[in-house]
Amino acid sequence: MPPAAWDVRFFRRHRDDDPAESVPGVEFLDNCPIKVAATFQAIVSAVAEAPPPRFAGGGQWEVMHGQMKGFYEARTRGADGRLYRLFCILEREVPGHDTSAVVIVTGKSKPRGTGFSPGEYQQVVRLGTEYRSRDPRSITEG
Repeated sequence: MPPAAWDVRFFRRHRDDDPAESVPGVEFLDNCPIKVAATFQAIVSAVAEAPPPRFAGGGQWEVMHGQMKGFYEARTRGADGRLYRLFCILEREVPGHDTSAVVIVTGKSKPRGTGFSPGEYQQVVRLGTEYRSRDPRSITEG
């Protein structure tokens, strides 16, 4: 019997941290070119269906290291060469929920040939810390 697929969920900020309860991953994808957003949907869906421990990234799904330890990065490029990254957390047991999930935390883009600044990575880490601080986790279907 094949392993069960994981759910794909989005981190929703808690009202104590953000009164608007924003969903950074959805906001990012809504601002991406349509083809980029569709590519991310395909990548994350493939990861969830594999499920994650079995998924071979092929450069589109990478484990992160250093200050980004605990995150995974879905990667694609826009038609103009701009690089897009979707930052995710894998949770086999999501506190307060019944399924395993690929949780989309947020995303960022950058021009080709550049890197994200330490501050930009730190913004992602802060959102991940906020996500992990809640029990039950604050997630939505997007």
